[in-house]
Amino acid sequence: MKPSGKEGDLDSMSAPSQPSMGTRLLYGGIAGFAATLAMTSVMARLHRRLPEEERYPLPPREITERITGGSDAGVRDRAMVAHFLYGGACGAALAALRRRPGLAEGATAGAAIWAGSYFGWVPALEILKPASAHPWRRNALMIAAHLVWGAATAAAICELSLARNTILNDRPPRDAVQ
Repeated sequence: MKPSGKEGDLDSMSAPSQPSMGTRLLYGGIAGFAATLAMTSVMARLHRRLPEEERYPLPPREITERITGGSDAGVRDRAMVAHFLYGGACGAALAALRRRPGLAEGATAGAAIWAGSYFGWVPALEILKPASAHPWRRNALMIAAHLVWGAATAAAICELSLARNTILNDRPPRDAVQ
């Protein structure tokens, strides 16, 4: 059966409209921020499996401490904020580049962000040594976490786009007080 295209049918309600670049940046930022929670969860669980001598703080803390200074408890909070904001910014960049990235594209983007960060800007700014000088298990942990981040970001971008076209559609509201 062909879709009727009539107002109210599911196909017309979920038909993709093209979001503006501003909307894409917003949804990508939200998606990347949210995906950073999944990434952080993976990092915490895999960190516990590292050998004891490799269980020192992961790069978000190391980077933040090098940039902001201090080793007090506040650096942990600053690291968490920076980690989530960076995830949101990278999600916005992904959404700007790809309107609706698939899971594989998202995971690839996550791997590219890991490589670009840990072989690129982080050592170039002399914040940390390049990833090639880090223990291989810690690199494996960080790569896995970035793959999860990328796939979760891509899935969240698609879910936010779906919500925009269904639950936030352009139909007039009926439950508002007149």
